[in-house]
Amino acid sequence: MINIDQIKFNSEGLVPVITQDAVTGEVLMQAYMNREALEISLGEMRMCYYSRSRKCLWRKGGTSGHFQSITGAYADCDFDSILFRVLQTGAACHTGRHSCFFNELAEDTFHNYKILFDIAETVRERKREPKENSYTNYLFYKGTDKICKKIGEEAAEVIIAAKNKDKTELANELADLFYHIIVLAENENLDLNDIFSVLFGREGKPADAKYKGKV
Repeated sequence: MINIDQIKFNSEGLVPVITQDAVTGEVLMQAYMNREALEISLGEMRMCYYSRSRKCLWRKGGTSGHFQSITGAYADCDFDSILFRVLQTGAACHTGRHSCFFNELAEDTFHNYKILFDIAETVRERKREPKENSYTNYLFYKGTDKICKKIGEEAAEVIIAAKNKDKTELANELADLFYHIIVLAENENLDLNDIFSVLFGREGKPADAKYKGKV
């Protein structure tokens, strides 16, 4: 464990910080801290930045409610930048996006479960800015009952595909189920990070447990 005195602030008394989603590993934003902001962040375990434009402390989520709860903090090898891992509530970016880094310069060809968050971002955009003839907006318009009915239908189709031992069909039906679950989560203002936090919390539980919350 290093001491805060080891951090090398620049001539302006600032240190650049990178904020990363602790659940997905996605980089959320880059900003700066002065010593006071760093002390507050580590003391409260919530991100507090220093605004270079306003020249004052900036507690993330103070007005938006989009707090960043710290799960870990790491200085780099030269002690002149810091990586924070956080649990993000809502959007990290002022545009309403989950991450500030959405202006693509090169296509990301590596696909993993982050695709779920990409879909969730698109669903959130549809909710924020409805699009004509959008199936997602149709579901939002119909509301919780319709979305839950679709989840029931998709779950039944997953069961049928599994019983038919058709892997291609099963993959497609599971993808449909995931999509409708994401729509339901957004409709009920539930962030995917909330779900993943629960799943990560179940790691290491007995495999033969017979009650909910154990795997």
